[in-house]
Amino acid sequence: MAHGHKPDDQEKIIFVGDSRVRKGAGFITPPDYTAYPGKSEAFIPNFLLKEWMVGVVVLVGILVLTISEPAPLGYPANPSASVIPMPDWYFLFLYQYLKYPYASGDYVLLGVLGVSGVAFGALLLAPFLDTGKERRFYRRPIASSLMVLSILSVFYLTNVAWTHYKHELEATGQKPEHIQREEEALEKHEQGLPTSNAPGQQQEVAIVEKDDPAMETFKKAGCVSCHAADMKGASGPSLRGVGDKHSQDEILAIIKDGYNGMPPMYDKAIAQGLTDDDINHLAEWLAKQKAEQ
Repeated sequence: MAHGHKPDDQEKIIFVGDSRVRKGAGFITPPDYTAYPGKSEAFIPNFLLKEWMVGVVVLVGILVLTISEPAPLGYPANPSASVIPMPDWYFLFLYQYLKYPYASGDYVLLGVLGVSGVAFGALLLAPFLDTGKERRFYRRPIASSLMVLSILSVFYLTNVAWTHYKHELEATGQKPEHIQREEEALEKHEQGLPTSNAPGQQQEVAIVEKDDPAMETFKKAGCVSCHAADMKGASGPSLRGVGDKHSQDEILAIIKDGYNGMPPMYDKAIAQGLTDDDINHLAEWLAKQKAEQ
């Protein structure tokens, strides 16, 4: 505003614009990400929409798998069962790592917190230590070497853990639960029976001639320790419907010689005061246990 020596009624007001402030043009549309190929992309909706579509496809696939094939149920828990404990496959490398002397025993604190803490800390600090703009792996020898070494270590420890587990199974004569389930499913498939233990897939088989004296022989012989008093199975398989799989002679041979990891039970039954006639009658009664009577 300029002031002159004129009277107040003749004073002139002049507005001077500031050239440093640009005139607003309303909402400014950001440039399309194609103007920066390989560098930028609009998060909403371009990036978010693609991620959402991929997530929906994966979710639908998982739902289809869960509906088409129900999850198989394992054997009833048996605290007295002799098994070799093993973690899931994605923890095998840690399971093997904790077996080594420097990571267990007197050095368990070092193995659990020390080495793991260093690895986690290095991973946490990696973005701050590696501040270079280069992203091609062959131009980052230190980071790439550590990544390859970590991957090889995981594969090596996983393979060693699984190989040792198989050797332990062979030495003890045990058979993993998933192998038993596969064999039982194959037998059921060959017989035209449902292969899944999921509820609603099969009907419960009733005990045939439950009041037969062989039922007491079954308990006295010690069969209930593996097959349970209701014959539904505990550490051993269910004997309901066993007559559909084995004949009387085959059952008698199993009692005397054992079968599929089961030890011979004949001498134990005799030691409990049973006679050959009792055992023969037990085998005859078990052969009557069929799904349809």
